[in-house]
Amino acid sequence: MVAGEASGDLLASLLLQGARQRWPQLQARGIGGAHMEAEGFVAQWPSEALAVHGYSLEVLRRVAGIWQIRNELRQQLLAHKPDLFVGVDAPDFNLGLEEDLRAAGVRTVHFVCPSIWAWRPERVHKIRRAADHVLCIFPFEPDLLARHGIPSTYVGHPLANTLPLEPDQAGARRTLGLPEVGEVLALLPGSRGSEIQYLAPRFLDAARLLQKQRPGLQCVLPAVPAQYQRVRQLVREAGMEGQVQVVKGQSHAVLAACDVTLIASGTATLEAALFKRPMVISYAMHPVSAVLMRRKQLQPWVGLPNILCRDFVVPELLQDQATPRALAAAVNDWFDQPARIAAVRARFTELHHVLQRDTARLATDAIAQVLSR
Repeated sequence: MVAGEASGDLLASLLLQGARQRWPQLQARGIGGAHMEAEGFVAQWPSEALAVHGYSLEVLRRVAGIWQIRNELRQQLLAHKPDLFVGVDAPDFNLGLEEDLRAAGVRTVHFVCPSIWAWRPERVHKIRRAADHVLCIFPFEPDLLARHGIPSTYVGHPLANTLPLEPDQAGARRTLGLPEVGEVLALLPGSRGSEIQYLAPRFLDAARLLQKQRPGLQCVLPAVPAQYQRVRQLVREAGMEGQVQVVKGQSHAVLAACDVTLIASGTATLEAALFKRPMVISYAMHPVSAVLMRRKQLQPWVGLPNILCRDFVVPELLQDQATPRALAAAVNDWFDQPARIAAVRARFTELHHVLQRDTARLATDAIAQVLSR
């Protein structure tokens, strides 16, 4: 298995739980993180090693090391072929590797359909060459893949089974040492180094503005362990120490505890929707990367909740629009409109039911069929 970044590590761990129930003697190794290791996975490299995003110099500095990792892993897997290779997201890394392994007779499954419905539609041809089967987490994806002759199964989103329909906000606040009464804002600037660089200072400046406008507002920022010290330093540099509580990990507790979240576009936005939390989605990157990404975009939305609802149910402030003042104003709009919050929570509850499936059984059933061919 290869899972890139924190979100892939979590998804892969949930798949491993189901696989171990079906195949108790399962041995799994490759690239993964702490969640996967808790399920007995042997991580030869950490998931964070693949955590890059965008174009230009910010990625080129890392790309040589990433390709070296992929070449070493490819050589290992071709020398000692596994019964199955599962690539979890990270399509730029995994699809090429899957293509080589499949050509050598190794069965391959790709977990999480690449977002060909959002950008880079030409990637569908590579998916067809790379994957024996695709496990889809969104209900509209199998029909799209079938048009291109790619076998797939909708397995639901694992998080929809893991996260409760009704979050325990009071319990989460007690866990984090927050007052049970009062407004709480969650700041989630992402887990990648580039996201921290471009988003965290804007989020902290927005939080400063909001705390002036809303006395008593509590701000909490969960940081992945690899970025914890860097985030703490950014909070100190922003003069927000004591005003923003930084916690190591615990992003789910933070989302359960908050009233509103200011959040980076990505998987975390879907987690926030499953927690029924109103949000302001933001993203910023190197200007060259932003231009190239915008040219490839196929839909008017970038946030997963908006894509799945086919509507701007939550605001998106991207790149130059993501000023601290604009971010603070969008967050304020949520706090000031309780009826709007109730409406979006109802919408997210409907979405939760759509994504809730017996993911472990459906995924292992599909994998068993691949193995039996």
